[in-house]
This record gives sequence, C-alpha cells and structure tokens, in this order.
Amino acid sequence: MYPIGGQGVQGCAPIPGAAGAQSSSNTPAPPRPTGQWHDAWGAIAHSKSTSLVGTATAETSRRSAERTALKKCAVEGAKDCTVVMTYSNQCFAWVVPRVVGPGTQSGMAQAPTMEEANELAQKECKDGAGDACKPFYSDCAEPTFERF
Repeated sequence: MYPIGGQGVQGCAPIPGAAGAQSSSNTPAPPRPTGQWHDAWGAIAHSKSTSLVGTATAETSRRSAERTALKKCAVEGAKDCTVVMTYSNQCFAWVVPRVVGPGTQSGMAQAPTMEEANELAQKECKDGAGDACKPFYSDCAEPTFERF
C-alpha cells in the first residue's frame, strides 16, 4: 500500500503487482520452480614420488572432492600428493603415452562431454612413438536434479 491524498494522508492504495493487490485474470501467475540442480565435483590427486593417484567423483563441493582425492592418493603411503585437477558438472579425461621417452607427456582435459575431453587430452599428450595416447582415467561429474 502507498499513501494517497496529498500532505494530510487521506487514504492508502494498493501497489500494482504487489502481494494482496488484485491481479487481472489475463495475467498468468509466475512459474514456480519444480526442483533444484545440485553441482557435482570431481578431483584428481597425484604423487610425483610414487606415481600413486587418488580420484573423487560425484562430490557435493570442490573442497570435498579435493579432500577425497588426496585421501585416496595417500592411502598407500604417498606423502607428497597434490591436487592436479578439479572439475564440476563436466567430464574429465587423462591419457598417457604408450611409449615413454624424452619429451613425452600425459594429457588431461575437462569438457562438457567425454568425447570432447578425450579429444582435448589427446592434443596435450605426446607419445614417444608418435602414436595416440592410451586412456588412463576418465569420469563425468554430472549434476543431479532434485524435484520439489
């Protein structure tokens, strides 16, 4: 409501569109949400000294995904595990060279689809024989929908 009638308030009128105000029968009600999306997180942790790896997927937060990956990496005794990648609501691919040697490197990528993630990871990977790299780990952290 808002005052009407000049300096000496003589009455109140409804604010158009406010709750309690009469609405036209032609005006549709605003849509109500039918649910809520929840993010999903994944993470990869790696130990350079032992080559151990820890992974996490379908976690509810970045922090939770990183903690889980670090814990899994350290389970066999690695003391130098570090998070090398986190991803949310995306796919992740890690490919490694089939032939290891000078100048070789693995490739990691995240993308909306697994196909895209694999393609991007292959572009990053360098194999000693010049061949395509082999898959090492892949995952999709897909969001979930909770209906109301």
